[in-house]
Amino acid sequence: MAAQPVSRVVRRVLRAGVRSCSSGAPVTQPCPGEPVVEVPSRPRPFLREGTAPFSAFLTDSFGRRHSYLRISLTERCNLRCQYCMPEEGVPLTPKADLLTTEEILTLARLFVKEGVDKIRLTGGEPLIRPDVVDIVAQLRRLEGLRTIGITTNGINLARLLPQLQKAGLSAINISLDTLVPAKFEFIVRRKGFHKVMEGIHKAIELGYSPVKVNCVVMRGLNEDELLDFVALTEGLPLDVRFIEYMPFDGNKWNFKKMVSYKEMLDTLRQQWPELEKLPEEESSTAKAFKIPGFRGQVSFITSMSEHFCGTCNRLRITADGNLKVCLFGNSEVSLRDHLRAGASEEELLRVIGAAVGRKKRQHAGMFNISQMKNRPMILIELFLMHQDSPPALQSTFRNSLGVQVLRRRVNFSSQMVTLWKGGGVPQAPLLAQLGASLPQRHFSSHLDSDANPKCLSPTEPRAPAAASGPLPASDQLTHVDTEGRMAMVDVGRKPDTERVAVASAVVLLGPVAFKLIQENQLKKGDALAVAQLAGIQAAKLTSQLIPLCHPVALSHVQVRLELDHARHAAVIQASCWARGPTGVEMEALTSAAVAALTLYDMCKAVSRDIVLAEIKLISKTGGQRGDFHRT
Repeated sequence: MAAQPVSRVVRRVLRAGVRSCSSGAPVTQPCPGEPVVEVPSRPRPFLREGTAPFSAFLTDSFGRRHSYLRISLTERCNLRCQYCMPEEGVPLTPKADLLTTEEILTLARLFVKEGVDKIRLTGGEPLIRPDVVDIVAQLRRLEGLRTIGITTNGINLARLLPQLQKAGLSAINISLDTLVPAKFEFIVRRKGFHKVMEGIHKAIELGYSPVKVNCVVMRGLNEDELLDFVALTEGLPLDVRFIEYMPFDGNKWNFKKMVSYKEMLDTLRQQWPELEKLPEEESSTAKAFKIPGFRGQVSFITSMSEHFCGTCNRLRITADGNLKVCLFGNSEVSLRDHLRAGASEEELLRVIGAAVGRKKRQHAGMFNISQMKNRPMILIELFLMHQDSPPALQSTFRNSLGVQVLRRRVNFSSQMVTLWKGGGVPQAPLLAQLGASLPQRHFSSHLDSDANPKCLSPTEPRAPAAASGPLPASDQLTHVDTEGRMAMVDVGRKPDTERVAVASAVVLLGPVAFKLIQENQLKKGDALAVAQLAGIQAAKLTSQLIPLCHPVALSHVQVRLELDHARHAAVIQASCWARGPTGVEMEALTSAAVAALTLYDMCKAVSRDIVLAEIKLISKTGGQRGDFHRT
C-alpha cells in the first residue's frame, strides 16, 4: 500500500490558504471582531428561566449522567449512500409528523436546563435544512450549553460554515470514507468528493481544531486506505476517526465486513511503531492516538469490539421526535406526541426520566444487534454505514480477537478503480466465499499459526516422495509398533499436500443458559467469543495436548458458533487448513472439543445439566488415503 501519493495530493489541496483564528484560541466562538447573528428565541411559557443542577431525570439506574444530546434535524439527505440505508430506500416520515423548529428548540431548552451541556445536530444531512443557521444561533443562547456540534457529509459545508461559525457552531464532524474520487462516487451514487474536501479546507481555514473526519471502515471497501488517512494528520489539524461498521436495519451487516479496532491499530503500528495512546475523557467514545511530530491525531470508535456502554452519556432525538436512549436499542418514546398534547414540563420530564431509567447496562452485543429490528441509520442520524460492499480480497488483518489472517496479495483501491472505469464488477476470490451463510448469532474467525514444522527424524535419509494417489484405509493402528508400544508415525517420506479438515460439536445448554448466551448476559462475559478464541488456541496447541500428533503449520483456521433455538444448543464447527505431509483432522477435532468445553465452563454456574455431544469429523481432504465426507 502506498500511503504517500494520495495523502500528499490531499494535503496540498487542504493546505492552500489555511489560517487559524487570530486570537489563537480554539474556535468555540467567532473570532474577535466578527459579528454574531442573534435570532430572538420564543420560549414556551412553561419553561423555567435559568439552569438547574444536573437532573435525576437524566441519570439512569446505573448512575450514568446523560449530558450529551444528539438531535436529528431531518431524515433527508443529498447523497444516496449504499451503506447508510437499505438498497430499496427508506419510507420518509410525512412532514407534518416531523419536529418543527419550535419543537426542536423547546426540547433542547428543556434538556439543557436539566444538565445537557453538549448538543450535536445530525440528520439525514442537517445542512440541507433551510433554517439550520437559525437553529444554531438560538441554541447558542441557551445558558449552560457549552458545545454545539454538527455531523455532516460536507457537501454544503464550505458554503454554510462561515454563517454557522458566526451563529455559534463550535465543533464539526465530517463523514468521509475514501480519498479516491472514483470510489467516493461509487459509494454515494453522486458526485461531490471535491466539495467535501473543500468543506474540510474551509473548516481548517476558519480555525476549527481539530476537524473531525469520520471514516467507517469496511473490509473489502476502504480498509486499504487506513494509512492514507493517517498520513493526512502529519501536517493538518485533523482527528481522523475510524469507526467500526455497525448493524442497522437494512444495511445487511455481516461480521466478516467489520474491521475491528485492534486490527486497524495493528495495521497502523506496523507503519508507525511510535504511535502513542492519548488520555481520554471518561465519557469519550473514542480511543485516541497520536504519532509524535504529527499535527493531528487518530481515533477509533469501538462500538462493536469494545463497547463503551459503561460510560455512555448520550441521548438521541430522531427527526420525528422520538427519544432513543441507546443507538442500538429498538425502544423509543415519542416526545413529539406529548408536546403536541400540551404536556407540561414536569410531565415531559417524567416521560424522559422513565425512558432513561429503563436504559440497559450495555447493548446486546454485535451479533444480537445484527438480528434486532432497528431503524435504518439514515432515520436515526447521519452515521455512515456500509451495505453490499464488494467482497473482501485477501489482505493482512487481525480480527476482533487479535488473530492474524491472510496476507495481502492485491491492492484493492487500484483494482476497484480499474474495474469501475471499465464498468466491471469485482468477483470474490474463492476463499472469500467460504462460510458465507452465517445465520443467527455466530462467530467466525481465521488465523495463521506461528508454529514451525519440524522433521521428527532428522537423521534418517529422506526417501523420494511417494505417489500421491489415494491408498486404502489401514487395518492396523499406526501409532503402535510391532511390539505393541506407542510410536509416532514417521511422515518424513510423505509428500506435502494441501490438507483441509472440518469437525463439529454440539453443546446442549438448556433453556436458561441458552437465553443468557443469546442475550450476552452471562456474568463471565461473552461466552461465544471466549469459546471461539479457545477453539483457535486449541487448534494451534493440538500437538502439545495429543501426545502423538505432529506439530502442523496451520495456514488457516475458522471457528464458527451458531445458536440452535429448537434444541437450546450451540453448534460448533471448526475448520483447519495446512500444507504438509500430515492431516489436520486432529486440529479440527481438538478445536471443536475445546470450544465446547469452554462453553460448559462459561455456563456451569448457571446449570450443570449441560451435555457435550456429537464431537465428530465432518470431512477431511488431501491425504494419501483419499478424502472423507460424512454423509
